Amino acid sequence: MSIFSIGLSGLSAAQTALSTTSNNLSNVYTEGYNRQLPILGESYSNGSTGTGVSVDEVQRQFNSYITEQYNDANSQTSALESYQSQVSQIDNLLADSDAGLAPLMQDFFSSLDDLSGAASDPAAREGVLGSASSMAAQFRSFDSYLGDMRSSLNGQLEGTVTDINNTATQIASLNDQITQARAKSGEEPNTLLDKRDKLVSDLNELVGADLNVQDGDTYNVNLENGQPLVSGTRSYDLEAVSSSEDPSRTVIGYRDAAGNVNQIDDSAFENGELGGLLSFRSETLDSVQNQLGRMTAVLGSEFNAVHEQGVDLNGEDGGAFFNVGSPRVLSNSENDGNGSITAEYGDVTKLTSSDYRITYEGGEYQAEKLSDGKTTTLTPDGAGDVEFEGMTLNISGTAQEGDSFMLQPTRTAAQDFEVAISEGSEIAASSSADGDDSNGEVGSGNNENALALLDLQSEKIVGGTSSVSGAYASLVNDVGNTTNITQVNLDAQSGLTEQLREYQQSESGVNLDEEYANLVRYQQYYQANARVIDVGSQVLDSVLQLR
Repeated sequence: MSIFSIGLSGLSAAQTALSTTSNNLSNVYTEGYNRQLPILGESYSNGSTGTGVSVDEVQRQFNSYITEQYNDANSQTSALESYQSQVSQIDNLLADSDAGLAPLMQDFFSSLDDLSGAASDPAAREGVLGSASSMAAQFRSFDSYLGDMRSSLNGQLEGTVTDINNTATQIASLNDQITQARAKSGEEPNTLLDKRDKLVSDLNELVGADLNVQDGDTYNVNLENGQPLVSGTRSYDLEAVSSSEDPSRTVIGYRDAAGNVNQIDDSAFENGELGGLLSFRSETLDSVQNQLGRMTAVLGSEFNAVHEQGVDLNGEDGGAFFNVGSPRVLSNSENDGNGSITAEYGDVTKLTSSDYRITYEGGEYQAEKLSDGKTTTLTPDGAGDVEFEGMTLNISGTAQEGDSFMLQPTRTAAQDFEVAISEGSEIAASSSADGDDSNGEVGSGNNENALALLDLQSEKIVGGTSSVSGAYASLVNDVGNTTNITQVNLDAQSGLTEQLREYQQSESGVNLDEEYANLVRYQQYYQANARVIDVGSQVLDSVLQLR
């Protein structure tokens, strides 16, 4: 090997090194870029003397283990961020001292206190109507806000699923491109590898995913429940579909190889944005709306029951003071039979804030309490009625094995909550029509029923353990605690994620100072090899002059 060839190999290696370093510098702020390093090796011929230098490869500085740890941590952080952004909205809504329900409920019972002191006073009666209307409107407003959040969350789920599918499709495509690039050149397609790893990281932000590397080459990606999202060059789609149990609820479906869409239980998703949204809905949004509905149903029904025992200013028996919604029962769209279940409120003090799944199995109806999984067998009487958890259920028709129904006792109770009377004179403040006041007006002789209505403020009518005001305070406290705990967990998880990010970047990231030093070093390396060629040229000239 001539000195020229050796020098040229050095020039070529120096050019590759300079090019690699320049590429590192230009991509210092490129998200997902992994620093590259030229790996040089000595060239040999059959003889004992070296024949120069070769570039064995341009190696990508990538640590798969730490990257996997970072992606897992980032997926959990994304879930907490999604959860926190949602739950903080409810916390702000409930805890607002000016716009919250607490002051309006207090105003309502204060107006009843005023009425009890002047049962026939028109102004006091109008005060009760006004405060009751304001309180009912706020219950409806809160329920509407939560309903809007539910609709918005459905839209977010659809958008997240679209992003997941697009990302999975790109990973599958890159699997194919990387395989082809390796086959053609025999070298590592570092740019494509960086893109694929960045997409895997992006996917983990959207949904918890497990990465498996097949034959040290192809990426296979599975959901947390084991179902594949990417298998070689093929990707599988998720779909945001209406739940067969509740059409207003968007759930995640999985399209399998046969093209069938199977609904996946929300609990299968724990991490990523998708997991955070689904966890928030099942753990907080459903619970808060149910608890709000339970307070509405209990307050309205119990108030009506006492009000109907009294007499109004016209001597008439009291009627319903509030209009209250009813329990909702939804038949599964996949049911085969014609069974039907309806529900109405019974002893509302026994209502819970849980939903129930009623399934027909082995000739019996089984009610599963979704909050704790407890199952109760429903045994209807001859008329098809059964008393259950503060409700009266009526079961009719013929169900088939496996048919199911979703029972939501309080979810929609606040939707139509409003004052049912329009005149102050219709308030049944008296316990009888016996007494006449000094003006001889019938029905205004005592305030006993007004006092009985006022007593509801402190009676433990919600689950037999708390008053309505106490239940609301407990709800506000629970949501506040959840918000705080989620924030603490998010701060801790974000710190861990950042540490892993820094550790990853210390190995894979571009250091400007280091690359600048390499640039100077490889420049000197290039100049030295150019000098070798120059010396070789001088030697050749000297040999030629000997002739």
